[in-house]
Amino acid sequence: MYEAKADIVANVWKIVAHEGDTVDRGDILAILETMKMEIPVFAEGPGTVRSIMAKEGTIVQEGDVIAIVEERV
Repeated sequence: MYEAKADIVANVWKIVAHEGDTVDRGDILAILETMKMEIPVFAEGPGTVRSIMAKEGTIVQEGDVIAIVEERV
């Protein structure tokens, strides 16, 4: 399992992936927004989204967990 984390303090603009979704490396899990810039949060590897920890419209801090993904071997 791995945790996809926010790299910066930002607003959670859009959650793209949902619990149970299958993702591959580079798929977008969520899009953060700060200073009118959109910052995608990418899947680190293939797997299944087990939990979305952030909600649209909330503020996340650097290092906050956005999603938990169970890796596929």
